[in-house]
Amino acid sequence: MGKTRELCKDIRDKLVDLHKAGMGYRTIGKQLGEKATTVGAIIRKWKKFKMTVNHLRSGVPCKISPCGASMIMRKVRDQPRTTRQDLFNDLKRAGTTVSKKTISNTLRRHGLKSCSARKVPLLKPAHVQARLKFANDHLDDPEEEWEKVMWSDETKIELVGLNSTRRVWRKKDEYNPKNTITTVKHGGGNIILWRCFSAKAIGRLHRIEGKMDGAMYREILANNLLPSVRALKIGCGWVFQHDNDPKHTARATKKHLKVLEWPSQSPDLNLIENLWRELKVRIAQRQPRNLKDLEKVCMEEWAKIPAAVCANLVKNYRKSMISVIANKGFCTKY
Repeated sequence: MGKTRELCKDIRDKLVDLHKAGMGYRTIGKQLGEKATTVGAIIRKWKKFKMTVNHLRSGVPCKISPCGASMIMRKVRDQPRTTRQDLFNDLKRAGTTVSKKTISNTLRRHGLKSCSARKVPLLKPAHVQARLKFANDHLDDPEEEWEKVMWSDETKIELVGLNSTRRVWRKKDEYNPKNTITTVKHGGGNIILWRCFSAKAIGRLHRIEGKMDGAMYREILANNLLPSVRALKIGCGWVFQHDNDPKHTARATKKHLKVLEWPSQSPDLNLIENLWRELKVRIAQRQPRNLKDLEKVCMEEWAKIPAAVCANLVKNYRKSMISVIANKGFCTKY
């Protein structure tokens, strides 16, 4: 049975005032829109205790004192990777022995819960400063300038697992084949893809065969980037975005391109990462059987991504820079 609604103190006081004026329970209930039984309970409480507010409910007092709670909260705040066993030992040394469940409940009451640590790129102080500078320099750039940017990146798509976490509804049979995701060593094979997009729509998707060097990368740009720019009709003054891989920053690569100055270790600032995630989810739903089928599915699903998705990503790009600034240059969600 769900918890009933409690009346506010003003209504309770009004009930008492009407009762003092000589009105009955039913009359008071009809006037205030409450049940007669509710009115009676409040009046009886007032007669007995001369008050309408609730008494503190009884219960087992917490075994961890306020001082002990402050101690473990301070430890967790300073060292988020602290385990419950560490906190258990600290409390025991302080003279308090409790279960790990009690420690979890105490942390939860203070708004903390155990979560998996996010995997993020390694950021050195120079990376943090470069990210902050980029975000501050471009924070107020008009949306029209970002519509001139061609975003690009490479990624690896594995055949088995497909880089996608999936949830299942189950009871205790966690190893039932229906409730598992099969894996094999090295992902059962993979393909490397390069692609680009702008605010107008997606560009070409290209599979990289073998190990990519500077010459191959320039060939990919000539055969895929430039045709994509012409097909999307971006116009003059467009800017190319790619990361700081040595093949990308080579003088021969940048010779005929206007390149967006990019802070290293910043996948959260690259809008194309959102499209990679969208593509991988779509591929996982198709469940390709082999590498040839995987490539075919990638091409088909990439072509299905709506232009509106691309436009919306660019439209909201300012939020990414606001997040980086708010997080003082460190990694953000993307």
